[in-house]
Amino acid sequence: MSVLIPPDEAHDGALLAGINTTPLVDVMLVLLIIFLITIPVVTSSVMLTLPHERFAPNQQRPDSIIISVDRQGQLFWFDTPLPDADALARRLSDVASRAEQPSVQIRGDRQASFEGVGRVLAACERAGIAKVAFITEPSARQ
Repeated sequence: MSVLIPPDEAHDGALLAGINTTPLVDVMLVLLIIFLITIPVVTSSVMLTLPHERFAPNQQRPDSIIISVDRQGQLFWFDTPLPDADALARRLSDVASRAEQPSVQIRGDRQASFEGVGRVLAACERAGIAKVAFITEPSARQ
């Protein structure tokens, strides 16, 4: 703490109008130290070299099942159209009951709604299919 002593004894009864800046400076230094410590932690990121987009050839096993969804939401088991979602569920439950489950690969048309593909995923989950994959086309840029 600091005390301001008047220069002469003539002004004994006068008020001293001075601001004690020591607490202000202390608080500002503490805040400065806190910001110097926390800002590098918040702004730092790990420098990575991310891989380029490349598609490996699709490893199709002979027992893989391909379910397709066209633009209108029609479902196909390989090339055979399915009449409704119940037919898909029956076929998937038959596949799930096998001793060695094949993988189910879903092909969705680019213009197909996500709802159709989501129904296929939900049916696979309800049937207990362990391996589900999406078939895509590789992009032109490598």
